[in-house]
Amino acid sequence: MKQHLYIEMDNCIGCRSCLAACTQCGGHDERNRNYVYDVNPLVNRQTIPLMCLHCVNPACARSCPAQAIQVTPEGAVLSALVEKCIGCQNCTIACPYGIPKFDEEQNLMYKCDLCYDRTKDGIPPMCASVCPTNTLQWLTEDELKAKREGHQLGQWTASRLPDDPLVGETNVKISLPGILQGKVKLF
Repeated sequence: MKQHLYIEMDNCIGCRSCLAACTQCGGHDERNRNYVYDVNPLVNRQTIPLMCLHCVNPACARSCPAQAIQVTPEGAVLSALVEKCIGCQNCTIACPYGIPKFDEEQNLMYKCDLCYDRTKDGIPPMCASVCPTNTLQWLTEDELKAKREGHQLGQWTASRLPDDPLVGETNVKISLPGILQGKVKLF
């Protein structure tokens, strides 16, 4: 059964445990591949996690002249393969979300690979397995459908909806934070 990473941004408290867990995932070389963004630090403490959305038709992979970025059958968009990456940085420019980062020393692009060594076997990615507020969740299709039905119209956002703010279809599903809808958080 296919599973998706679901991001419920309203829940993020900025603890950054997802960042610490990311560095411990196999093959990450203790390099952080996710980010926590302070939305408006001078006004409130709203934070949101940022990571690769694993696009169905990823611009980063399409822009790579060396075909160094592979998409798995499960939909995970992997970091550039060391033996193929030529360091052109087209992928970092092409991504509409600004996710891929370039390591000057290694001459290599890196980004979230959805902990593919874990998720291919149905094990949640490291970030979702440690999130204390369930901002990051590893859900089945049925659980995702229940989440969508549980949200009021206007709050749920996933790819392929008519008012979708995302660029193209993505394998990671999100719920936009209330702060973007003019709602005030209590913390």
